[in-house]
Amino acid sequence: MNLAVTVLIDERGDMLKGIAAEHSTGKNRADAIGKAVERLNSSLPPGARVVDFEIGTYITPVTRRTYAVAVAVYNAPLEIKPLSEYSIGERRELLARVLRDFNYNPRVLNISEIARMFGVSRDSIYYDIEQIMKERKKGR
Repeated sequence: MNLAVTVLIDERGDMLKGIAAEHSTGKNRADAIGKAVERLNSSLPPGARVVDFEIGTYITPVTRRTYAVAVAVYNAPLEIKPLSEYSIGERRELLARVLRDFNYNPRVLNISEIARMFGVSRDSIYYDIEQIMKERKKGR
């Protein structure tokens, strides 16, 4: 059996995109398909939405074993982590992205609100912004 997969991925959606494939053997075609689908379903991330799937079967000529292959293309929601659990690096990366979007103008940010959202002090946010600005100047 030969398997070829071509997928066109739309990166505009904020989802985890993936392809999952599983195979199994069985006593007959229905048994093999059932096992392959069960294994495929258990390998999908939680909350995944299957976009398309294909199941193929084949029987070997000599041993008469039945094989099934199941392939699924899926979209799954990204894991959302509370802002208070972000590490310093993740927090700075997010702040750097926001600052870049606002032309590196820290005055547009509500520092008190950002500190509350991350569960840190305002001094920590000021220090993060200071480090981001230093890194930006080094990169020029």
